[in-house]
Amino acid sequence: MSGVVAGGQKTTLGEVLNEINLLERENKLDEADGLSERLLKAAPEHPHVLHVSGIVAYRKGRIDQAVERMEKSMALAPTIALYPRNMCEIYRGAGRLDDAVAAGRRAVELSPEDSRAHFNLALIHYERLELDEALACADRALALDGAFAEAHFERAEVLLLGGRMAEGWESYEWRFKLKQAEGMLPKTEKPQWDGSALPSGRLLMVADQGFGDCIQFSRYIDWVAERAPAPILACSAELVPILKQLPGFGKIVTRWEATGEYDAYIPLSGLPRLAGTGVDNVPNKVPYLRPAEAQIEAWRKRLDILVPRGLKRVGLVWAGRPTHKNDRKRSMKLSQFAPLMARDDIAIITVQKGDSIAQVGSYYGRAPLINLGPDIQDFTETMAILESIDVLVTVDTSVAHLAGAAGRPAYVMLPFAPDWRWLINRDDTPWYPSLTLFRQTKAYDWTGVVERVVAAI
Repeated sequence: MSGVVAGGQKTTLGEVLNEINLLERENKLDEADGLSERLLKAAPEHPHVLHVSGIVAYRKGRIDQAVERMEKSMALAPTIALYPRNMCEIYRGAGRLDDAVAAGRRAVELSPEDSRAHFNLALIHYERLELDEALACADRALALDGAFAEAHFERAEVLLLGGRMAEGWESYEWRFKLKQAEGMLPKTEKPQWDGSALPSGRLLMVADQGFGDCIQFSRYIDWVAERAPAPILACSAELVPILKQLPGFGKIVTRWEATGEYDAYIPLSGLPRLAGTGVDNVPNKVPYLRPAEAQIEAWRKRLDILVPRGLKRVGLVWAGRPTHKNDRKRSMKLSQFAPLMARDDIAIITVQKGDSIAQVGSYYGRAPLINLGPDIQDFTETMAILESIDVLVTVDTSVAHLAGAAGRPAYVMLPFAPDWRWLINRDDTPWYPSLTLFRQTKAYDWTGVVERVVAAI
């Protein structure tokens, strides 16, 4: 087919499709969307046009439209393996896990030598907590492509979630070969630390992942300092106020050029492997983080004024950062906590940050709500607030890690297939003794979780 208009010029269908694919990969989604919509009008029954426009629609958040278009492309071209392979991921994002696994199996059937098809099927089995099947699919992908970093990382997550930590940490080392890990480590010829003794100040530690991960793995800093005294710590500015209170390291820097000379480096997320951490020997001496007494006292006085007497104080965080890869399945809406709002014996203290704070504007409920989010300047203030409430209710965010590291009681609400660190089939965690876990019993369904949390308060 020719004569398709793109960018003001006539060109071939294939060239336009390639341009849309390029725009989508470069995250120029508005441009990709406009071009794909024009192309769809010109070729509404072309299976690949439907497929590509469906992918763009999905990236733009129009999930139902994406499913409709991509299902139609599969119906028009039922033997093209690419279509069910990608559809597998779209169904996963839509929460249709039965359809996702069926599409994944169809893709593998059509193209058994396609490592990406086996990888996508591994992702779906993880979401269904079918860990043996997920591991088998990841291993098959790696048998076809041994350098497939995403498959190595998926293998790590499956093993770690299942409690097979010794094996899992080894595969976890592949995380820095992922595209999204670019820039997390310094550009250096220095080796990664192997745990052997180093002179004082010659080791660089890197707070390499999200805030919650860094809080979790900072517990190993004293273990590091026994082997490499006064290590340098490179981290984001947001983490400095809390991590600087930990003993053992020499200096904290927030820019690579400020690190100075060092002999080796280690990401914080690599420390559990070096320390030989398993489910039964997680170092969990808490609290290992604590706010200043002056902060605790200041927030206690403020809450004594704001919160009606006699009410239980329940902290609340309902959403994480929207840029997180799993935010769609871990974050909630404030309105979903209606059973909590209906209580007349509690006060809700929100420590939510980010754009989700705006949802407070439409709050209605019997329980008084005190919105502290806009006034919280850093993590130490959040910790100080946690010292003055009875319990925190939170989805899987950095605040859950903060509560755990400070030894404060928290109810953590987890998706059906949680992040690996929360393990499976337990309501506690070896990482944080003060946390209680509440898990979905059905994927993407928070209803029962909220009810169980409210009953526990």
